[in-house]
Amino acid sequence: MLRQRRSRILATLGPSSSTIGRIRALLEAGADVFRLNFSHGSHADHAARYAAIRAVEREIGRPIGVLMDLQGPKLRIGRLLGGRAVLEAGSAFRLDLDPAEGGAHRAQLPHPEIFAALRPGAELLLDDGKLRLRVESCGPDHAETRVLVGGPLSDRKGVNVPGVLLPISPLTAKDRADLAFGLELGVDWVALSFVQRPEDIREARELIGKRAWIMAKLEKPAAIDALDEIVALSDGVMVARGDLGVELPPQQVPVLQRRIVHAARAAGRPVVVATQMLESMVAAPVPTRAEVSDVAGAIYDGADAVMLSAESASGQYPVEAVTVMDEVIREVERDPGWRVDLDASHTPAEATTADAICCALRRVASLLRPAAIVAYTASGASCLRASRERPATPILALTPHASIARRLALVWGVHPLPFEEPGTLGGMVEDGVAAALRLGLAGAGDDVVIVAGFPSGHVGSTNLLHVVRVPDCPTA
Repeated sequence: MLRQRRSRILATLGPSSSTIGRIRALLEAGADVFRLNFSHGSHADHAARYAAIRAVEREIGRPIGVLMDLQGPKLRIGRLLGGRAVLEAGSAFRLDLDPAEGGAHRAQLPHPEIFAALRPGAELLLDDGKLRLRVESCGPDHAETRVLVGGPLSDRKGVNVPGVLLPISPLTAKDRADLAFGLELGVDWVALSFVQRPEDIREARELIGKRAWIMAKLEKPAAIDALDEIVALSDGVMVARGDLGVELPPQQVPVLQRRIVHAARAAGRPVVVATQMLESMVAAPVPTRAEVSDVAGAIYDGADAVMLSAESASGQYPVEAVTVMDEVIREVERDPGWRVDLDASHTPAEATTADAICCALRRVASLLRPAAIVAYTASGASCLRASRERPATPILALTPHASIARRLALVWGVHPLPFEEPGTLGGMVEDGVAAALRLGLAGAGDDVVIVAGFPSGHVGSTNLLHVVRVPDCPTA
């Protein structure tokens, strides 16, 4: 099931898409990696979905990546008398730690860390930004605010504090328990919510180690101030436009999306654009024209992958949503202008042997038009470097580790394949060409480019670029 496109699709599993049959259908429609959203569902639910994914993987023989998405801290107000109150614009409203039920002029905010970070003039957003408060005075256990934008408010609605760096770990007790469970299952990626600073990635890395790759979800404006360092410390990034769009004026989100994508591209990190991409397909069999343009825009920007959330997890048309996304991507990638934009967006290579090899790889691919690039990789680093160059030729990633193959399923232009590592240079050439022939990437008379580290088995040792014509190979 080789994809006839470079960009990838990340589909969320949920009540609409948890059976083996439905997962197989999503994969056949174009899904490359599946997301398990730990904000919803029990451990038993996620274990069953993970087992179903692996059953389909064994059936079709294609590595399938699994991403677990941690919930992160959820800041909420307390209970309201009668479950609901109406806040009037211009009125005073107090937030404090008192657990008593609130009303139109007061509510509990059971998060002392927020009070510790607040300053007069700061704003708080309630219920996804529908209501807006401005802090007039505050202390360690309360804040006196003025309602700027009023309206109805219900129990336990969320609180956002834009422009304030909160002294909160991105990993709650629930997240730590979920993370231990997910790593035991064998997930390939961990999406870390509520990232505000580089230290958040370091904290997660101490727990995860090398058992999975970390994807930083960029949904807090504070993270943008340390964007380059966060990207450098992560294995991938996600443009999480939901919360980002709550805490920032909506007109700023497209600008930041492009900035994040370009920063990830420059660093050679896979980048996913997420949230409401085909939102109308939760309840409709066809998307809006604006949604189609949104997906296309992310592909033109150079994103590695685009993500479906409720569309595939709980919507009425999960397979259709994946199909639409697949068709949009393939249509964009047929546009000559897409290729021109990619070729114009390369970032300078570093003065390392591996970067020099991959930079030369792009030039060789553009001149010779080989049928395939075969990249041997133990850690995935060689393929990430090759993918950053966005070559026109598909990249066949041969790795001795099934876990690395599954992680690479999210990466632009890469077709991962678990493969026993050959011990000689001649074996690398023969086995690489044989794999390209077997998968239908190459045929008699085609050129194949081999990229590897030699001697093999050393992480980060890419130092070989070899071009072979298929008839010249003994296995051809």
